[in-house]
Amino acid sequence: MRIVFMGTPEFAVPSLDLLIKSNYNIVAVVTAPDKEAGRGKVLSQSAIKKYALSKNIIVLQPTNLKDEIFVNELKSFKADLQIVVAFRMLPEVVWNMPKHGTINLHGSLLPNYRGAAPINWAIINGEKETGVTTFLLKHEIDTGNIILNKKISITEKENAGSLHDKMMQVGAELLLETVKKLEENKITYIIQSELLNTNEKIKHAPKIFKENTVIDWNRSMDEVYNFIRGLSPYPTATTTLVNDQKIGFKIFESEKTDIPVNGKCGSIVTDGQKYIYVATNDFYISIKELQAAGKSKMNVENYLRGNKLNNQYYFG
Repeated sequence: MRIVFMGTPEFAVPSLDLLIKSNYNIVAVVTAPDKEAGRGKVLSQSAIKKYALSKNIIVLQPTNLKDEIFVNELKSFKADLQIVVAFRMLPEVVWNMPKHGTINLHGSLLPNYRGAAPINWAIINGEKETGVTTFLLKHEIDTGNIILNKKISITEKENAGSLHDKMMQVGAELLLETVKKLEENKITYIIQSELLNTNEKIKHAPKIFKENTVIDWNRSMDEVYNFIRGLSPYPTATTTLVNDQKIGFKIFESEKTDIPVNGKCGSIVTDGQKYIYVATNDFYISIKELQAAGKSKMNVENYLRGNKLNNQYYFG
């Protein structure tokens, strides 16, 4: 089969790599345009572009997926199949082009956690299990007929970064299996609506914006703990340290305690040397790794070594 691969971030690289190592014919790669990065605003290539160029694969970088010039160029590759891994939403003129259609690798067990941030939301919601799914693209986002899926356990200390890396590898293997079955005409599609009970609500995974990263200390310790690890290392849970001034913080890692709260939510208990406990609505949570605005990320002991903190401070 002639395959066009579409993807942008590091998450997509193992999938493309495994297809190439399995001798599939990748005739072109479609990825995001180069972006300015850093203080020098040097143009930065996507992870997929770097990999594709290293394999001498043609790279297309359209700004508009409906542009007639791009669409005609894409047609010229005469792809039998298109594969999407962590890319943009495609217009019908693109996803409906190949005879075998376009398949997508998604980081959840569909139909749950449709959307841009399934890894983050699964952890934030305290799930014990998630997975990866391959499905056939259609109009509505992440709603197409399922081809294959594979479950992945979420450990108690898993964060978004570690789950991302685990899912990246499992997803690549599932995608390869999907392409093989498609090639052998051994696919039985599953309609997503058939997997839902009548009264079951679908869990969604919308894109996470900066304003959605603020920790609500009025929630339970478990909820705060899941929120922090669900956003770590990116985009990262945020909060504000308040005393006579306000300092923005990113919280990368925390730890549960069995210490009941004796104070207002967000209030701090610290020895000024080794620990910072923050009150939730039931138990204190221990901050393990943090970053003050304009400073480097560090563990709590290193932070307290260079910064004065006492129990008059609070997070709000």
